[in-house]
Amino acid sequence: MNEVADKALAESIPQAVHNETSAALRRRRVLDRIRGIVLGAGFPVLLVIAWDLAVRYTGTRLIPSPRDVAVMMYDFSFGGVYDDAFSGTIVTHILMSMERVYGGFFAAAALGIPLGLMIGRVKLVRQLLDPTISLLRPIPVTAWLPLSMIFFGLGPNAAIFLVFLGAFYPILLNTIFGVRSVDLRLFEAASMLGCSGSAMFRQIVLPASLPAIFNGLRLGHGFAWILIVVGEMTGVPTGLGSVIMDGRTLSRTDLAIVGMIVIGVLGFLTDRLIVMLNNRVLAWSPQHHE
Repeated sequence: MNEVADKALAESIPQAVHNETSAALRRRRVLDRIRGIVLGAGFPVLLVIAWDLAVRYTGTRLIPSPRDVAVMMYDFSFGGVYDDAFSGTIVTHILMSMERVYGGFFAAAALGIPLGLMIGRVKLVRQLLDPTISLLRPIPVTAWLPLSMIFFGLGPNAAIFLVFLGAFYPILLNTIFGVRSVDLRLFEAASMLGCSGSAMFRQIVLPASLPAIFNGLRLGHGFAWILIVVGEMTGVPTGLGSVIMDGRTLSRTDLAIVGMIVIGVLGFLTDRLIVMLNNRVLAWSPQHHE
């Protein structure tokens, strides 16, 4: 009887140790997450405090205080403070800017990913297109502003075109890099298993290049939001870029800063969606999780 009890006790000890280890790991993950949130939120708070102190200390009237910007943000969102053309219009401007950002971004992804896969994998296509891409890539997107207005006229299409250009090259180049970085031993192993042609592309090239493709999508997405201000210099009456330009023209720095903040928040939130998709698609690759 004692032998049976001793055996049961011996078997229960590793399980108890395992449970304690799992609980400790869960607590560590929770603490790491809380620390990340505190640090991530704390630094912007410190910047706002430093901003407020700098405005108070210098007495400048050129830069609004955080309180003035907060009042402008409230009026921009809900109205009732200034009752001007910008009061309570935040939703309209956000929707218009998002339409242009994602019109250009999705067009860039739809063209950049397949083209990058072809250039990276097919030598003839690479020899044909790489010199032209290398020539056009260094041209600043802002240099295309006059031509975009000639091609598409004043309005949203020119803005979408400029956003497309800004997002296209990061997506294209990262896709090419991903394909060119695939380990040759993977091709050899797949060939030994009878994989060839389109199956080789689906089962080897595309999965192995997905991390680089997602990096390109994140970079292109960031550039799309950056360039919406340039894109909305093409004569569109609505959009966050238009709000920033109006703030500059009217010498309303608080309005311009509000537009900048809204763009930053939207860009951050939508980037998190890409990260979530990245983590879901690359669940097989833990080193690419964030």
